[in-house]
Amino acid sequence: MQGERTLAGRYEIGRRVGRGGMAEVYLGTDERLGRRVAVKLLSTSLAGEPDFRSRFRQEAQAAARMTHPTIVRVFDAGEDTFIRADGHELIVPYIVMEYIEGEQLRDIMMDAPLPIDKVVSYMSGILTALEYSHRAGVVHRDIKPGNIKITPEGTVKVMDFGIARAISDTAGTIAQTTAILGTASYFSPEQAKGEQVDGRSDLYSAGIVLYEMLTGKVPFQGDSAVAVAYQHVTEKPVPPSQINPDVSPAMDAVVLRALAKNRDARFQSASEFRRDLELAAQGTMPAFATADDPSDDTQLFGAAPTSVDQTESAFAALSETDDRAPQVQRRPPAMWIWGSAALLVVIVIAVIIWVGNLGGVDPLPATSSDMPDVVGQTWEEAEAAIRLAELEPTRQTETSDTVPEGVVISTTPEAGLTVTKGTTVTVLVSSGPSAIPMPNIDGMTEDQARTALENAGLSLGTITSQDSATAPAGTIIKSDPPSGSQVAPGTSINIVVSSGNVTLDDLRGMPLSQAQDKLRTLGLQAIVVEDPNCPADDDQTVVNMSEAAGSVPQHSTVTITYCSGAPKTPETTAPPSPPHT
Repeated sequence: MQGERTLAGRYEIGRRVGRGGMAEVYLGTDERLGRRVAVKLLSTSLAGEPDFRSRFRQEAQAAARMTHPTIVRVFDAGEDTFIRADGHELIVPYIVMEYIEGEQLRDIMMDAPLPIDKVVSYMSGILTALEYSHRAGVVHRDIKPGNIKITPEGTVKVMDFGIARAISDTAGTIAQTTAILGTASYFSPEQAKGEQVDGRSDLYSAGIVLYEMLTGKVPFQGDSAVAVAYQHVTEKPVPPSQINPDVSPAMDAVVLRALAKNRDARFQSASEFRRDLELAAQGTMPAFATADDPSDDTQLFGAAPTSVDQTESAFAALSETDDRAPQVQRRPPAMWIWGSAALLVVIVIAVIIWVGNLGGVDPLPATSSDMPDVVGQTWEEAEAAIRLAELEPTRQTETSDTVPEGVVISTTPEAGLTVTKGTTVTVLVSSGPSAIPMPNIDGMTEDQARTALENAGLSLGTITSQDSATAPAGTIIKSDPPSGSQVAPGTSINIVVSSGNVTLDDLRGMPLSQAQDKLRTLGLQAIVVEDPNCPADDDQTVVNMSEAAGSVPQHSTVTITYCSGAPKTPETTAPPSPPHT
């Protein structure tokens, strides 16, 4: 990529904003649509596997279909070919995503444990994203703090849906998968054992993230990725309250259920997880059963290994041991099954008879509504339409470079879905383009300012000329908006340019000393001339000037004249003659 600035003939690559084990992320510009994007360039080592390239395209297409306020949008994906300086052809897989301002949760968690309100807020956003993706049939497979961004407004944005599956389905060994996906600290037990995963695997990983936010550390640590994976399968986590005494028993119960080894003992949906998390945050113990997870018996496996050599052999034997593990009988006796079925039949028959006897009774009122399509409407219009459908709208805002301020970007649930009346509908409303700092262009020439503004994503607006005693001709005196202010991308910046002149006031009638000070302030040279033909006064008042008042070139010489002649004396009159006597 050295020396290359454009990807796929469309995306201009800017500065690098992130880096991981198998990818680098750059700030980019979609030249076709004129919007900022984040471009993730995956490792070229992956591009050598045809299976990966095929899977990658399929998963990227699935991820691109997901539109939700808590999920980073995928705009485009593919691969591009570059020629290195040595003539070698390089294939680079890439993903073009929505650019999100903010910090990775991984960086925020440097200060963990986090306050409980932030823990609940961040986890609710993560679980909302997973609820949406699982309903869409997409399992993330790599939930970890590095794949979660928090916007300046505190909104959660989950990244990289589908990428983990494309990688893990084509990676040959667990070592390769671990290298690609990063740390194994967030693996689910079924991922560690190489089994099929489902949405509950994501919930386990989310439970690890919750544990880390509450305690400042992950529950399982080891000398190698395999050692950590072994612990996921065999060891019980220490309750978070033993590390952070501020964690309540209710929150302990939520975390430990999320981290159950047997996926059937975990939360079965993201919404169930979120509900119990919110109850625990309020101090209410969730009502789920607290029976031990049958697969948590670590005695079947012995102590967890700590070195790579030990874990390789232990991990190889793990699946065999797991297959021989005794299973607790969970099925009810046959008598209870038949009894329950008979009772169900009786209830159904009774309901049919009751409905048939209702006769002319009015039908029950409808309890569901169709979610209206309000995308593209103003918030006021959307709110009215949603309330008309007997649903409850709630507003959230997000910056957008493409959707005007005050216009709806998306809704959750989406348009066309049938939902229960009274359901809360999250309406994502554009707060306008994201702000960028206005560069300091004072003192630049017009051409220099134009280049600086375009590099910042702005444009040059109207140009006005103005006299200045200090700014050289052709340089910028000021801008509107001024330097240092926050402006929207694409804003036209108006500038005022020095004309190279100064504005000279009429100095006539002004005392000589004051006129000299005025010229000095304007950067003009003063030549003082005496006029003996007119009488002097005490102030040496200026009676003439060589330049007319108005705009004159900078550093001009101005001759000012004052009177220096003899002052006029009053005429004397003879006293009246005395009267004759």
